[in-house]
Amino acid sequence: MAVLLETSKGDLVIDLYVTEAPQACKNFLKLCKIKYYNNCLFHNVQRDFILQTGDPTGTGRGGESVNGVLYGEQARYFEDEIPRSGGGDLGTRGGGGRTHAKRGTIAMANAGKDMNASQFYITAGDNLDSLDGKHTIFGHVTEGLDVVSRINDAYCDEKGRPWQNIRIRHTIVLDDPYEDPPGLSDRIPLESPELVRGEEDGSSARLEDDWAPDAEERPAAEVEKSARKSEADGRAVLLEMIGDLPDAGARPEDNLIFVCKLNPVTTEEDLEIIFSRFGKVTCCDVVKDWKTGESLCYAFVGFETKEQAEQAYFKMDNVLIDDRRIHVDFYQSMYHQWRQHKRQEAGGRGARGPGPARGAPPPRGRAPDQSWRQHGRLPPPQAPSRDRSRSPPTFRSPKGEGNEEEGRRHRRHRRHHHRGGGDRDGGGDRRRRRRRRPGDEGRG
Repeated sequence: MAVLLETSKGDLVIDLYVTEAPQACKNFLKLCKIKYYNNCLFHNVQRDFILQTGDPTGTGRGGESVNGVLYGEQARYFEDEIPRSGGGDLGTRGGGGRTHAKRGTIAMANAGKDMNASQFYITAGDNLDSLDGKHTIFGHVTEGLDVVSRINDAYCDEKGRPWQNIRIRHTIVLDDPYEDPPGLSDRIPLESPELVRGEEDGSSARLEDDWAPDAEERPAAEVEKSARKSEADGRAVLLEMIGDLPDAGARPEDNLIFVCKLNPVTTEEDLEIIFSRFGKVTCCDVVKDWKTGESLCYAFVGFETKEQAEQAYFKMDNVLIDDRRIHVDFYQSMYHQWRQHKRQEAGGRGARGPGPARGAPPPRGRAPDQSWRQHGRLPPPQAPSRDRSRSPPTFRSPKGEGNEEEGRRHRRHRRHHHRGGGDRDGGGDRRRRRRRRPGDEGRG
């Protein structure tokens, strides 16, 4: 006899031991028939040990047998069907196999001796000998051991409760050899009951296994806009990492416009005068080649407000300036942000203003280093003066005159002397080679 359990992780086909545990199998089949297990949580998942379910309340303290459903609290439990150890074929491991030797074994989760109701568990590991002789084994999983593995791998809290709800969605009885007890047919629903999330089992605070983000419920335009924004943010972070953006959150300024197709002779002053009709021009930069200094024929013009920039965009596009029809567009560059960013970096690296005047006392809070006096060492070397207000030193002749022309003559004399032009040996001119030119062969 078999039952199909449809779970949120997949389908399980269970084969029942109707001969070895008839009471437990009949209870399980009839509860499946009245859809008692539908929407029950796997409330206790112990990795590589057991997967427990069958409690409609999801707390592990509820559930009742089919007799309890039909006849009340006094018939809530039924007796164990545990074989005697060592007696008969069912009590040995080599016999009927009713031990917890294999993964996928199904047994009743009781609250004590002869206190079986509706809860059951599926073993998630092999050779669980500690459970033998304590619980009624009434079936095993024949198809869907991969589903058992997926439930076993679920993330759980310290109490074994999965963070994402795993439920039995439907139960389908494939074969039922037992007759229905009186009154059972009245409890068989025409359709599967709907899921009702209760506060007492804590399921409302957890996500369902088939949960999908709210993006699917939003309009398509909003979903596309959100996806594009996420993609743009990711690209911005990547560009910041490789050094193409000063900051991932940097955005083009909305009070700047981009002007291109300029005449190379058009200057920044010309553009500032032309665009000042729309408002005060805060900046006007014609981009130039860093090596030659020539205009690259495009510029950035900034205004005080966004409205002024929009007016310039609408009225100055395709306008003739210096025999060139310019094109105006909205600003989409990081030029000004990069320039500001580099200035901030230069300031952070210790850019200094003009130092104190010569002879001025040291700044307050910083005394000059006098540690060399305490240790008997020589004073530290002093950096050369960088006072640019002083005139560069001039050459002074041996006579003490500061005539630069005389100094140049003296240096020329020394160069001439070292090249062999002096009269120390009288042969300076003879050592100097004369460059031969065509026609010198006949000269004699």
